[in-house]
This record gives sequence, structure tokens and C-alpha cells, in this order.
Amino acid sequence: MDFDSADLTQKLIGLRDEEHPEALRRAVEALMRDLPGRASAGAQDPAGDGAQSVARTRADYIADDLRQIYEADTIERARYYLERLIKGLSETKTSAVNDINLNRWKEYDGILTDSLWVIDRRDSSGAHNAGYWGNFIPQIPHQLLLRYTKKGDWVLDTFLGSGTTLIECRRLGRNGIGIELQPGVAALAAANVDKEADPHPGETVAEIVTGDCLEVDYAVALGRHGRKTCQFVIMHPPYWDIIRFSGDPRDLSNASGLDGFLAKMNRLAEKVYEVLEEGRYCALVIGDKYSAGEWIPLGFLTMNVFLQRGFQLKSIIVKNFEDTKGKANRKELWRYRALAGGYYVFKHEYIFVFKKKGG
Repeated sequence: MDFDSADLTQKLIGLRDEEHPEALRRAVEALMRDLPGRASAGAQDPAGDGAQSVARTRADYIADDLRQIYEADTIERARYYLERLIKGLSETKTSAVNDINLNRWKEYDGILTDSLWVIDRRDSSGAHNAGYWGNFIPQIPHQLLLRYTKKGDWVLDTFLGSGTTLIECRRLGRNGIGIELQPGVAALAAANVDKEADPHPGETVAEIVTGDCLEVDYAVALGRHGRKTCQFVIMHPPYWDIIRFSGDPRDLSNASGLDGFLAKMNRLAEKVYEVLEEGRYCALVIGDKYSAGEWIPLGFLTMNVFLQRGFQLKSIIVKNFEDTKGKANRKELWRYRALAGGYYVFKHEYIFVFKKKGG
């Protein structure tokens, strides 16, 4: 269960002037006994704000901090831990790009910080579903929005698909604009977003623009909402022609050759750079391609396009995937092909995280 941390903070402040180690230990021991059981709420809170209220705190982490005070070898060290805990309970310290309270960083165990993401099962809660071929798992935008946006920020998704990013924006209290080329898919995205309960009614915008992401005027789209820039860009383009999403020649899955695909991604990188706020982040989710007996490093080739447009590379995340519709029920066949062809079966994709310099 949770508890009101304000009362605990006042009790800790009352221990600041305690000079006797044993008396301090007895007082801290009493506080540990009074703590409720393990709390269920975490920093990645179910309400979706992305940061907990300072007034409510997880008892298990507080117990660890109290134990540090209790076990300190000297009164000086005990006071150091005491002041750190008081600060963590009473003050909020966030960065310019998210709502994570760094004074309570230990509590954010639901937020990934390693560059290898092993996610066994996609989130199917609420309006999320795997019905559209090619949509990424919801955990990707969820994690990225928590790390690189604040509540109320504006997010641009240039390849919206069935609406996964906008669903996560709605949950987390972010505004979202999604671009989708195909009218039928855009309608599917709108239906999915409408199915998602809005925990912040009237506070956020979820707009779907039907059109070519290379032709849409992003400044105009943002300007409709009184904005000149967005605070985060996320894109999950086709992995060139691995899946043909439509017969539309503007579709990147119909790009004329590798150079044609990269040229279009270059134009897109230029367009989003113009509307991304300085000092903010852009994430590119993409995989590689195997063709005619050759591994084509599509991910790194596209990464270089963004670097050439002036983006700064901050992280390369490798995310696993187990089953895809293209490989469903065909594991043995793909294993045989790998053994016969001298290659390894794709089990990963990349998340490249870029930053626009400045800010």
C-alpha cells in the first residue's frame, strides 16, 4: 500500500539534530516498523503521467533508504543518508525533456535504461492490437515518451499506421500528430484512438493527417494548434520493400531501389529537423534487410542519413522480436534457409535515438 510521505518527512526532519547514534537508530527502527507493506504503485504509474506524485511514495524503496541510515557506521554517514532521503521525499528534480524525478530515480524500475530491449509479449491492453501488419509494439513509444517527453509536450509520428503512438500519447497526457499515407489505415488509426479511454479529457490533442509524410507541411499542422515546434519525433518507416504496404508510388515500401529509399529518408530527416525543438529528441525504429544472398544494413545506412542532416546520435537500442506475420509458423523453414545460406535469421531491430543540437 502507499502512504503519505509528508508525515514521514517531518519525522525525519526532527531527527536532524540527533547526536547519539543509538538514539538515531532506535528512532529509524521505529519508522521502519511503521511503514506499510510493499507498495504496488511505481514511477511508471498506471494513470500514465510518467511521473509519480511527490506526496505518494513506494514503501519498499523508503525501507531500503531507512535501512541505510540505520546501518551507517558513523553519525556523519547516517546524517548524509538522512538528508538525502529528506530531499528525495520533499523536492522534485526533473530534466528539461521528461518528468522523471531524479531525486527518486530508484523507483523508476519500469523505465528501461539498457541498450538491449528483450520484450517477450506486446502490450494488448486498451485499444492496442496487432491487427495491422507492420505496427510496432506499444512498449516502444511508451518507453520513449517517458524518457523524452513531458506531460503536455507535442509528439510527431511520421508513419502513424494503426495509431499506436497516439494511443500512448493519450495515456501519458501528451499531444500527438500522426501522418498516415493510406486513407483506410488512417481511418483504422482514428477508430483505435477513439476506443482508448482518455484519462485527460480536454487536455490533449490527437490529430491524424492523411497524406504523404514527405509532402505534409509540418509547420502548418503544428500551427493549427498554435505551435511552431514539436518536442519529440518518432518514426517507424517501412523497412524498404520487405513488406509492400500499398500500391501507392509515394509509399516508401515502393521506393525505387536502396538509393531511392535513402533519398526519401533524407528528405524526411530534413523536414522533421526543421520543426523539432532545439535540444529535443527524435527516434527512428528500423530493421535490416536480406536480399539476393546479401545482408543489407538498412538500419545503419538510414542512421547515417540522419547524422548527415545534423542530428546527434545519442543511443542505439537493439530490440528483439520473436514472431512476425511473415515468419509465423515457418521457423523450421527459416532455420533451414539460414543453415543452407550461411546467414542468421533476423531476430532484432534498431531504435536509433537522435538529438537536435542546441537548447
